[in-house]
Amino acid sequence: MKGIILAGGTGSRLRPLTNVTNKHLLPIYDKPMIFYPLEFLKSMGIKEIILTTGKEFAGDFADLLGDGSAFGVSLTYKVQESPLGIAHALGVTESIIGEDSIMVILGDNVFMLEKEEEARIRERVAAFASNPDGAVIFLKEVDDPRRFGVPTIGNGGKLLGITEKPTHPGSNYAVTGLYLYDSKVFRKIKALRPSARGELELTDVNNAYLTEGKLDYSVILGEWTDAGTFESLHKANLIAKEARHNGK
Repeated sequence: MKGIILAGGTGSRLRPLTNVTNKHLLPIYDKPMIFYPLEFLKSMGIKEIILTTGKEFAGDFADLLGDGSAFGVSLTYKVQESPLGIAHALGVTESIIGEDSIMVILGDNVFMLEKEEEARIRERVAAFASNPDGAVIFLKEVDDPRRFGVPTIGNGGKLLGITEKPTHPGSNYAVTGLYLYDSKVFRKIKALRPSARGELELTDVNNAYLTEGKLDYSVILGEWTDAGTFESLHKANLIAKEARHNGK
């Protein structure tokens, strides 16, 4: 299994901070944001990682992270020429991934998990890597689900669908920026049509797997946030500070 960090986009919700740098290079407490997804993938046992970003700041990531050896991983870079959506950013890695399974994490996602929860997720990842078939999304209960992709869950915990940023959420769960995919994900990306935002949406990829009966989910038990707004960036700093002071 290979890991992919998606660190593109314009960071428009964090302007003027992102007028001069990529969102994922902003600090969260005592280190750059991009360190968090990188270290999380390593904690899951993944050592081969691809980072995708826009061409404007690709050199800044390379200056900061190098070839990944300082983190105990092998790091490769892919440039997304235009910000055409998260699914598009994933799609540009196909030539490197080939037929491997992948663990994908959005570059602004911060997970702070207890050792037991980290071990549980690592076991789930290892099981998928040994028999990659379909996709797995990771959910977290949140106070503001309208800001995220939101799953509708029926009787018996059956996943019925995912709606992106719904006005009337079907649950209080958010689809976090953490995913497991088999190699068929690239075929699904190629079949996508741009959304009303003019982007290729990862929610559409996940719903395509769901239609085939190939989408599973796991609920995160621990601290998680994105860092794409001023409010969530502040929350990420608080989570990271508390975790550091508690020795995590």
